[in-house]
Amino acid sequence: MSAKATSRTRLPGTVWALGFTSLFMDISSELIHGLLPLFLVVTLGASPIVLGVVEGIAEATAYIARVFSGWLSDTLQRRKALAVAGYGLAAITKPLFPIAHAVWLVALARFLDRIGKGIRGAPRDALVADVTAPAQRGAAFGLRQSLDTVGATIGPLLAIGLMLLFNDDIRTVLWFAVIPAALAVAILVFFVREPAPAERSARVPIRRDEIWKLGRFYWFVVAAGAVFTLARFSEAFLIIRAHDAGLALALAPAVIAVMSLVFAVSAYPAGRLQDQFGAKPLLIAGLAALIAADLVLAFGQGLPAIFLGIGLWGLHMGLTQGVLSALVAEAAPARLRGTAFGIFGLITGLAALVASIAAGILWAVVSPTATFLVGAGFAAAALIAFAVLGAGRKAAA
Repeated sequence: MSAKATSRTRLPGTVWALGFTSLFMDISSELIHGLLPLFLVVTLGASPIVLGVVEGIAEATAYIARVFSGWLSDTLQRRKALAVAGYGLAAITKPLFPIAHAVWLVALARFLDRIGKGIRGAPRDALVADVTAPAQRGAAFGLRQSLDTVGATIGPLLAIGLMLLFNDDIRTVLWFAVIPAALAVAILVFFVREPAPAERSARVPIRRDEIWKLGRFYWFVVAAGAVFTLARFSEAFLIIRAHDAGLALALAPAVIAVMSLVFAVSAYPAGRLQDQFGAKPLLIAGLAALIAADLVLAFGQGLPAIFLGIGLWGLHMGLTQGVLSALVAEAAPARLRGTAFGIFGLITGLAALVASIAAGILWAVVSPTATFLVGAGFAAAALIAFAVLGAGRKAAA
């Protein structure tokens, strides 16, 4: 291959830098996330209801913040500054977790961390697009997502090793999350190069009349995404379920590691299948996987059954998350696409809040089995809707 051809296929250094920024921040975040549910419940004595409220507010915050961050990056035309603000905010929250001696401080740290995630997501992805030629954008986004997923797998595994090394001392282990978070911010600051802003209008249309022009198919996809989210509450409850089934405290992060691994392995093949067969078969298969996961987690006995359910949960994520994003992009006109993703994130974020709070209440007031059975019921309702109504366009055929 000639040097000229090689240069055409080489991805910009900024894409690699953003990928490694994501990798190190995910190592930090998932190291904490793999231990946080047990830290709240076992160490701080929080109830499942409190766990559901904390997780629901945290995840909803990340989705809601995305509505505004992409618009702001277009308005200011300073994507790197917003990305640094988002990653920086997440990094400075990391020491709050090990020093927390009350649930409210953990909740505050988790809330601020998710605000940081919401702030950085859209500007970071827009920056990837800004520095990459159109013919390379698929590879660029694929590389960033791959490195992100590697971090999401390493973080829980690192947590396991540290828990074994420090004899289940969760506070000591949580301090180690500070290191990769600081590395992530350093890589972003020193190795990411932002192109000069283009001359363009600062106005991003988010007006009521234009929103309604998105059409019935778009709102069908939004409704479907909300139902998916209601059926899939926070993964924190998977960790508590595995612990109740006998998983050692030190091995709790294996729940996130297994789920992330299955998610990563299934997501790319799902995208290839969508190109060939459309979204509808994958959405139905994903919902079937979620129903199976909920039923196994509700009635399974022993850790092998619980981890089977966790693997099915990850398979559901791999089969559906990219598909829903593709449907949003296909449903919205190009000039409203950012707004469409923002609204989708806002509504699914609110659904995440409701789902996690409801899961916590069901867990505490009724039983863990009831939590998973209600989730299976929502998934079954969505499956019937997709099978009977369809999605109405070629992408969902």
